[in-house]
Amino acid sequence: MQGWVTEMSKVIVIGGGAAGMMAAVAAAQTGCQVTLYEQNEKLGKKLFITGKGRCNLTNACDTTELFGNIIRNSKFMYSAIYSFDNFRVMDFFENQGMKVKTERGNRVFPASDHSSDVIAALKRALKQNHVRTFLNTRVQSILTQAGEPPKEDGAAPKRIAGVLLADGRREAADAVILATGGCSYSSTGSTGDGYHFARELGHTIIECCPSLVPFTAKEDYVRELMGLSLKNVKATISDGKKRLFSEFGEMLFTHFGVSGPLILSASSLVNDAILKRNLQMEIDLKPALSYEQLDHRIVRDFKEGLNRQFSNAIMKLYPSKLVPVMIQLSEIPPDKKVNEITREERMRLVACTKQFPVTLTGLRGFEEAIITRGGVSTKEVNPSTMESRFLQGLYFAGELLDVDALTGGFNLQVAWSSGYLAGLSAGEAVQ
Repeated sequence: MQGWVTEMSKVIVIGGGAAGMMAAVAAAQTGCQVTLYEQNEKLGKKLFITGKGRCNLTNACDTTELFGNIIRNSKFMYSAIYSFDNFRVMDFFENQGMKVKTERGNRVFPASDHSSDVIAALKRALKQNHVRTFLNTRVQSILTQAGEPPKEDGAAPKRIAGVLLADGRREAADAVILATGGCSYSSTGSTGDGYHFARELGHTIIECCPSLVPFTAKEDYVRELMGLSLKNVKATISDGKKRLFSEFGEMLFTHFGVSGPLILSASSLVNDAILKRNLQMEIDLKPALSYEQLDHRIVRDFKEGLNRQFSNAIMKLYPSKLVPVMIQLSEIPPDKKVNEITREERMRLVACTKQFPVTLTGLRGFEEAIITRGGVSTKEVNPSTMESRFLQGLYFAGELLDVDALTGGFNLQVAWSSGYLAGLSAGEAVQ
């Protein structure tokens, strides 16, 4: 064929992130020739910054618990997870010479705390399995050709033929695995090309929006608390009378609103509602104490210095940065002597401690999102193989799919599992 590269690549993987590298390794292990194209100057750019540079690569929970932490289309992931579960992921990296460790919440990290070791292990696996890797190489489009004989209705089904590179070269292939990532952290190369390719090939793209992302907030006092981190608090988010989220964890006040692990998890569960209207969040600053117990604690603190001013008497109860805000919310004059504070005033203080109010007004953008919600419709992908239901030889893996999960290593598990199954399926199909 004129204009085609003469050496044929049986399987081409587009995207050198977590899912793409795992797909390339899995395909190559079937014995076929694999070529990996990455438009960045290096592999795993997003992996490098994952988990603040530590890379929470999976979760060591019981495998069945993984599905409860996959928020969208968890059933679609059954075959992929059981083909390459969290324990096989840990074994994979251990076998590549990278020791792992398990921390709070069953979160699994490289023992070195360096995400670069995760990338290095994947590079070793690519090399061992003779995957041809091309960096700084952008795929312009995916090429198809008529494959099987026409169906009864006269329509000739199409199959994958290869790819057209940005420099004009054509590379033939029997299978192409799309693992280009989502829209989050575009600086790492997640430009949304994969959505464009999939749409051109007839696939439906479920609307994409940022997920595992901080919230913006209405109140000025939230911004005054910028930099304050709270541990072991309970956040409850409601839409009117409907409770959408209620969990314990750690959070952070920022110059625009709220962030931190607790808040990021909340964002994936209330995503649809916050895009339509403001939501009310209440933070229980003292979840270990009931209202009555907290009131007794405050009374005890007040008795230690009956002539102290209110602003000084609550210094032990809250972080110093929070004290002025609690004074504002309780509407108790800061210079009022504690022996003059009424029960009604004290109960107001208890209420705003147990129900610290924050009005959530929206989500931050893709630049701050850990993952993308939405993507290639899972209804159009075979969950047993990750192959397109429309186009023979086209496979999908990773964040490009309309699958997302909570924090804790679950999204990377989705990437490893879907990548492995796509690679295995593509490799076996072209043999």
